[in-house]
Formats: sequence, C-alpha cells, structure tokens
Amino acid sequence: MGRFLKNELSGWTAGEVIWTVFACSVIWGLSIYWNDTVWGIISAVTGVLYTILAGKGKLSAYFFGLVNSVLYALISFDAKLYGETILNGLYYVPMMFVGFFAWKKNMDTDTFEVKKRRMSVWGRLMLAATIGISTVAFALVLKELGDAMPFVDSFTTVSSVIAMIVSVKRYAEQWWIWLAVNLLSVYMWWCSFSTGAENIATLIMWLVYLINGILILLKWEKDLKKV
Repeated sequence: MGRFLKNELSGWTAGEVIWTVFACSVIWGLSIYWNDTVWGIISAVTGVLYTILAGKGKLSAYFFGLVNSVLYALISFDAKLYGETILNGLYYVPMMFVGFFAWKKNMDTDTFEVKKRRMSVWGRLMLAATIGISTVAFALVLKELGDAMPFVDSFTTVSSVIAMIVSVKRYAEQWWIWLAVNLLSVYMWWCSFSTGAENIATLIMWLVYLINGILILLKWEKDLKKV
C-alpha cells in the first residue's frame, strides 16, 4: 500500500497540484454556499478528483470514480435524467473495476502513469459513426420514458459509454469525446438548475470537468508527441 501511494503521488507538477486543490475547493465552497446536499457535494468532489487523476494516468482515479458513479446515479434519478442514471449505476460502476485492472497491466514504470496511445484514421471515423447512430436510437427510447431532455441526455450517455471504453483502452481520443460531453452536460444541468433543482454542485462539477478536460487533452497530445 505504501508503494502504491508513493507512485500515485509522484510526477505531479506544482501547477497540477494547485489546480487540483483549487478545483475541489471551489466546488466545496460554492456547494455549501448554495446549500447543496451532502451527497451532491461528495459526488462533485470525487468526480473532479477522478477526472484529474485519470488525466494524470493514475490508478487511484478508479477509487474516486466508483464513489462518484454511485452517488451521481442517485442524483440523476432524482432529477429525472434516466439516461445518466442508467449510465452511472449500471455501466460506470462495473467499468471502474475493469478500467483499474486494464490500466494496471499497462503502467509506465518510469512515470507511474498509464501508457498512452492514439487511434488510426479509420478508427476515428468508426467512432464518430457509432456515436451518431447510437445517439438517435437511444434518444427515441428516452423520449418514451419521459426523459426531460432526451436527445441531449442520449448524446451525453452514449458518448460517455463509448468514451469509457476508449479510456480503458488508453486512447487519447477519449478526451475529444469528453470535451463534447462536458459542453452538453453543462447545458443540461444548467437547465435543470434554472428550473429550481438543488444541484449546483453537479453543475459546477461539469464546468470544472470542461476546463480540466481541455487541460488533459493538451497533456495527452503533448505526451504522445514524445513517443
């Protein structure tokens, strides 16, 4: 355990540490100010930690991701965003275990970060086509279930499912997908918050995801240029 913690804490720059502390502090402080629920605050903070650690390629990301997935599923169900509920409760939770063991087999012994790779052009085209077709199909199902925002919810759900698979396989393209998901998720949760729902922590969480996703995308692209 001591060695694991040492590896997880190694390789951080001062800027990354400052950003991590800042992101968590902002979510924590504003969530308390807006009287968000305890579960909402914990979900938001663990979600940000998962994203930052995953961006660093650290195995500990999956521990925080597991907590976030369980709580976020409950919050989404209460907000009647059933696509998000299904995504987190029935997909992300088991995928956290799959991702942990998949990454564990492909860690760089020098940096203690996961080994990164890039898709082929054909792989990217297939990825885009799969997301587009699946989004339309799932949106029709969510509409029948009475989803508050079926097509937006469908896109974020489908894209997140596929991005998680791409993430487990260590492809940098995952961060382009997450960028699109984060943009629409910010819009989706803002609409929910503007109607009176008490989920400011979740909204802020997605805003931080958006900023963090851009930073991580740049990091992965930079790291791959060194390969």
